[in-house]
Amino acid sequence: MITIVPVETKSQRASFIDFPHDLYEADPNYVPELFLGQEDLLNPKKHPFYKHSQAQPFLAYQDGKIVGRVLAIYNVNHNNFNQVNEGQFGFFDCINDQEVADKLLETAMAWVKSKGANNIVGPINLSTNDTCGLLVEGFDRPPMAMMPYNFPYYIDLITNAGFNKKEDLRAYLVNKANASHRSVLLLDKLEARLERSGIKLRQINLKDFKNEAERIKVVYNKAWDKNLGFVPMTDDEFFYVAKDLKMIVDPKYCILAQKGEEIVGFALGIPNINEILINIKRGRLLPTGLFKLLFGKKKIKTLRVLMLGVLDNYRKLGIEACLYGRIIKNAMPEGIVEAECSWMLDHNYMMNHAIEQINADFYKRYRLYEKAI
Repeated sequence: MITIVPVETKSQRASFIDFPHDLYEADPNYVPELFLGQEDLLNPKKHPFYKHSQAQPFLAYQDGKIVGRVLAIYNVNHNNFNQVNEGQFGFFDCINDQEVADKLLETAMAWVKSKGANNIVGPINLSTNDTCGLLVEGFDRPPMAMMPYNFPYYIDLITNAGFNKKEDLRAYLVNKANASHRSVLLLDKLEARLERSGIKLRQINLKDFKNEAERIKVVYNKAWDKNLGFVPMTDDEFFYVAKDLKMIVDPKYCILAQKGEEIVGFALGIPNINEILINIKRGRLLPTGLFKLLFGKKKIKTLRVLMLGVLDNYRKLGIEACLYGRIIKNAMPEGIVEAECSWMLDHNYMMNHAIEQINADFYKRYRLYEKAI
């Protein structure tokens, strides 16, 4: 018998977070998320998302054993900004059993419908500003930092439950050995041309982090506003994320394009800390995980470029190429051998073409699903 139970206690929340560790125990590509970070995401008293919206985690039990989990989400800011009335589901993990998957997804649908939603989209792990998408191509290697991972059989579980494709998301891989360095070779000329227009590139100033983050937030909320499912971050949400990223941001990989006092574009790359997290058992920093994290950072060989945005009025000036070029140029002497650029919408032809021009390989595909309720 399958029973779906709402997560209401601290102990249940810990079980919700820990379930994937057991499910993926034999999978060499699985990377455990840090327990503390997941606990904050799911705790209404800690994460700023819950100041404007709601989410309810559920666990599936069979014969007294946890066999699945899901988070039902009703994002008020998303609905208001996009003029829709939909719910989301996220944190979906399940044994390979259609009945268990059906009951979990039906529970999530019933919960968001009770809030007034007429459609459900996922997987989205809280909002599109967090990890989202179901991996549907590229199961042969671990995910990069802040990217999802799942078993291939999840595709059948979700489609058999009546969900249809909404949108695909792309991840590209740039390899140092075969990448075109044209953007690096032309960087000086491109930057000189930008400077004649009064636009200069510089690294983020971590000593003035609060002010820098405030100015980047303006670009972030404007540059992505036409993306599928985008929802602007509140101030609390942006600085919550910025505070966490500050711990791993290297100024060499956070490049700003500035005209006068205005930030008109930026790109952010982060060291792929999943190289370390894959060896931190069950995502616990204590007793030994913290040392692995601290001492392993210098040995990281891969990078993820997770944000690149330019304000509308400054696109097609070559800023994007310069931002990519500066990050590539800075990464080469640091022993970085490859970088992932993710994620891009499948139909974002301009950005996808720009990445393909530097010989990046389209190597992973993620998918968002939807279902009318």
